[in-house]
Amino acid sequence: MKRPALMSLILGGVAATGFAPLNLWPVALGCFAAWLWIVHDSPDLRAALWRGWLFGVAHFTIGNNWIARAFTLQDAMPTWLGYPAVTILALYLAIYPMLAAGLMWRLASPRATGDGTTSPGASFVLVASAAWIATEWLRGTMLTGYPWNPLAVIWLPLPGVAYAASFIGTYALGGIAVLVAGALMLATQRDWRMAGPVLGAVSLLAISGLFGAHSAAPLAPNAPRIRVIQPNLDQEERPRDDYAEANLAVIARHMGTPGPGPNPAPRLIVWPEGALRLFVENGYPPEYYWRGQPELVRARIAAMLGPRDIVLAGGNGLQFDDRGQLSAVSNSVLAIDANAQLLGRYDKAHLVPWGEYLPARPIMSAIGLARLVPGDVDFRPGPGPAGLNLPGFGLVGFQICYEIIFSGETVNRAHRPRFIFNPSNDSWYGVWGPVEHLAMARLRAIEEGLPIIRATPTGVSAIIDADGRVLASIPADREGAIELPIPPAHPPTLFAMLGNWMAALVAAAMLALAVAIRQRPR
Repeated sequence: MKRPALMSLILGGVAATGFAPLNLWPVALGCFAAWLWIVHDSPDLRAALWRGWLFGVAHFTIGNNWIARAFTLQDAMPTWLGYPAVTILALYLAIYPMLAAGLMWRLASPRATGDGTTSPGASFVLVASAAWIATEWLRGTMLTGYPWNPLAVIWLPLPGVAYAASFIGTYALGGIAVLVAGALMLATQRDWRMAGPVLGAVSLLAISGLFGAHSAAPLAPNAPRIRVIQPNLDQEERPRDDYAEANLAVIARHMGTPGPGPNPAPRLIVWPEGALRLFVENGYPPEYYWRGQPELVRARIAAMLGPRDIVLAGGNGLQFDDRGQLSAVSNSVLAIDANAQLLGRYDKAHLVPWGEYLPARPIMSAIGLARLVPGDVDFRPGPGPAGLNLPGFGLVGFQICYEIIFSGETVNRAHRPRFIFNPSNDSWYGVWGPVEHLAMARLRAIEEGLPIIRATPTGVSAIIDADGRVLASIPADREGAIELPIPPAHPPTLFAMLGNWMAALVAAAMLALAVAIRQRPR
């Protein structure tokens, strides 16, 4: 292929159209197929690494374009830095496709192995798939991890294929996407020995998705309900002095009313991340209650509730040192019942670097860098995946915003919740970011077999069932609320029991099969 470096760059960018909102998954598979051939034909390891890195630079620049908008909503750093920041991030993230390209070339390209063949074969495709699984897992792990837009999300338009994530997880399902791309590459050579079975199996899975997913048992009339509120106040509204009251007023309009009768169904009413800008916890120094005593704030919220209702509100918790000085802030969800009692608090554990805390703060501050989220005190992480046992609703799991993108890290396996609440603030994220975030939440639902409830200030808020289907949603930039019975959970999936060990098992099986194919008599 002429100009392989330029082609790698183009293919990487175009492959990003396979993600939401475009969802051009056939285009993405075609781009990966062409890129695999380019890597296969690299004259040496250095060329293979270069072609992998260029593919990744374009791929992650396009897929993360939404990050640039966050720089327009803060004053800590210049807004013009937005698009350069996206590219700088892509220069780092491209290391992982580079490593995948290097592994597939070094372990399976004929120029490296000297097996006398010139065309890509089944062994190369299997090694490429295993290499992608390993390096995508590394991307989600190294330096706190950034697994945004894993390749597996391109399968969401094909529910039958996407459902495989309940068995093997996101990273392994991404490897299956590379396997299918490799099968397409082999099909162009009319090598059907591997291409035929792979493409046939994926086609059967895709067709199976047309016949629906699990059928849920009918729910009792007074079954617990979930109500999601989207106030549609943009991040740009936050500097206003009246933001806290304005947000509460919009939310109050959409709280709804309990069902009829003396014993209405309990409702869990969920607000977005950061929706509650008033403090509701006791024990803070008096100067922190400038917007109202916590008892009065809780009473205002409780007055909006039915007798069995509970609010889950995104807000902040404060932590003080022995001198009474503010030492840390937590990004939290607070549970308040109809008696104005605070039932508990969940603190976000997986914080966003440069968003909620500044890595190497003394050095970064010295060179003029700051957090994108306002404030001089860093957020402090919570203990990890956890839940609150709420009367009438059982154990509710939590993942705030960014936490939901981490496959295998969303549930405390010893205390499996009934569903996961994922409040987020996606008003930072432009047009592409919110729908990409929703897609990853849907994958978590499939993997764990648990419903996921998303509440965001400006969209997309959604109720997602345990098969990853969006049962109800509020589009972006629209004020409103949705309410449904809480979808049932499935029994623990295979992935829920084994986690990302499944990725390791699938990758190892692919490598073993590649070795077996190479060693068979010709």
